[in-house]
Amino acid sequence: MTEPDDATVGTGSDPVGETTVTEPIPVAPDDAPATAQQAHVEGPRRRARRERAERRAAQARAMAIEQARREAKRRLRGQPEAQPAPRGAVRGLKVALVTLVLSGAVVALGLVLYFTPVMSARGIIVTGTGAVTRGEVLDAAGVRLGTPLLQINTNRVADRVAAIRRVASARVQRQYPSALRITIVERVPVAFKDFPDGPHLYDRDGVDFATAAPPATVPYLDVDNPGPTDPATEAALAVLLALSPEVAAQVSRIAAPSVASITMTLTDGRTVIWGTAERTEEKAEKLAALLTRPGRIYDLSSPDLPTVK
Repeated sequence: MTEPDDATVGTGSDPVGETTVTEPIPVAPDDAPATAQQAHVEGPRRRARRERAERRAAQARAMAIEQARREAKRRLRGQPEAQPAPRGAVRGLKVALVTLVLSGAVVALGLVLYFTPVMSARGIIVTGTGAVTRGEVLDAAGVRLGTPLLQINTNRVADRVAAIRRVASARVQRQYPSALRITIVERVPVAFKDFPDGPHLYDRDGVDFATAAPPATVPYLDVDNPGPTDPATEAALAVLLALSPEVAAQVSRIAAPSVASITMTLTDGRTVIWGTAERTEEKAEKLAALLTRPGRIYDLSSPDLPTVK
């Protein structure tokens, strides 16, 4: 009996007992029907999203594999494992970079303004002049038109202007974009004294600032060595400055042989004995009241017991 070349022996219940040759039946995977159904139901948008998600997953997997390959190479070479930079360090680096760029821009702008005539002194404004002329101020300032404002040392210019005898103080300001302002305060005469070259005017600080004819209301200062550091001058001027304007206008002469013996002569010939420079404010108030009384001599050397003779 000849046997078949290739056969599968079955265990079926064949009544004859013959060997039955059967073909293998392919079995589909369990999810095959679901996949076919999903493909049948899935729309184009859902399919596009699924495909994008699959591409992202594949890309992430590829990057992870590449990173793992690089780390493996580093380990083989004995190099330390690369650590990602902390987020705070990256932020700090960005801030430092921005700060550096801004600082460079500011420096560049400053150099442009300092060395170029973009903002230069095209005009000089002078205020506060009276007896002092504008020309005197400009000559003392020594600022050339067209000089960049940032190159002008305002303190030095103010010092040069304040060196004018009649100037008590000077202030110099830059007025951007193209002007320089010089403001002066002139000295005001409060007393004068005659010298061989003419009358010298003294301000409230005892500074001899001019040789000129004194105003009619300025009294004569009778001291030996007038000046800002002379005690007698300081005492006499303190008395004049303490008087009310109405009383000060009546003083024609103030004498201070010493700080303890100050006297004043009024324009109508009356005499005021002041004494020391102590309690000056109190004496000035009482003198204004005493002058309303008739008399020739007003003694305030003892302010507690003023007398009129």
